[in-house]
Amino acid sequence: MNHIKLLFFATIRDRAGVKSLEMDIPVDMTIEDLKDKLSIDYPNLKESMKSVLMTINREYAFDEAVVPSNAEIGMFPPVSGG
Repeated sequence: MNHIKLLFFATIRDRAGVKSLEMDIPVDMTIEDLKDKLSIDYPNLKESMKSVLMTINREYAFDEAVVPSNAEIGMFPPVSGG
């Protein structure tokens, strides 16, 4: 198992109800797998998982990225600007 820390930002933080969360995940878990797990374990986050921007150790990560041990995972709502 890998130990990770999740950091929630903006509206995702509001939906999660906490600033951060620590958890153990399987060694080969991808970002996509993590989104699926969070959608099931935290139903308030399910809608957010469809468009969330995620980082691994402060670098943007795509769904196929494998989450390393002791990673810091940031979760941000989509951003728009003009």
